[in-house]
Amino acid sequence: MTDYLAQLAEVVIKGKIKEAKPLAEQAMAAGISPQDIIFNGLSKGMEVVGQKYEKKEYYLPQVLLSAQTMYAALDVALPKMKVGAGGAHAKCVICVVEGDVHDIGKNIVKAMLTGAGMTMFDLGRDVPIKNIIEKAKTEMVDIVATSTLMTPTLAGMKEIEKMMKEGGMKPKTKTMIGGGATSKEFAAQIGADAWAYNAVEAVQIALDLVKH
Repeated sequence: MTDYLAQLAEVVIKGKIKEAKPLAEQAMAAGISPQDIIFNGLSKGMEVVGQKYEKKEYYLPQVLLSAQTMYAALDVALPKMKVGAGGAHAKCVICVVEGDVHDIGKNIVKAMLTGAGMTMFDLGRDVPIKNIIEKAKTEMVDIVATSTLMTPTLAGMKEIEKMMKEGGMKPKTKTMIGGGATSKEFAAQIGADAWAYNAVEAVQIALDLVKH
């Protein structure tokens, strides 16, 4: 049983996308629960990928390939998973704010948070502020995570904080920001709950936010 989980982790680490789905199906057929497949197989693999990225042993192409591999296996396991089982039980809206189309960092964070058990609502890139707020309200999410690499779009992050505060969504719904144009100081200035330097840090911070 652990063999399958170790193999799933390995497939994710090595980005063997073609092997992911068949292996997840074999693991399910062998009686391994979807929770185990996700949290003790795929997530473990994605954790290692995160560490390799942090140590600069992996670069963005490898991380994205590993993320795609994880998603291929998730497609098998997620539909069979009982709601509310394992993981962080949290819901998160993630997107790149209006005016910016750079989404590689966002995609990595999404992959790693999915691996950590969060339900992710990915709105994509260049997303209007009102759409972000609407989605967060509709889904009653725990976290709104936004990123930008461009300075002109920072105003959008400030607007999100303002609208969420005025709409009574804070402090229940937490906000976290990231991306090249942002900083810890800027997060504090606009009233965001957290700032993350990179994807690895973002996952840890998001999990900490939902604990409180």
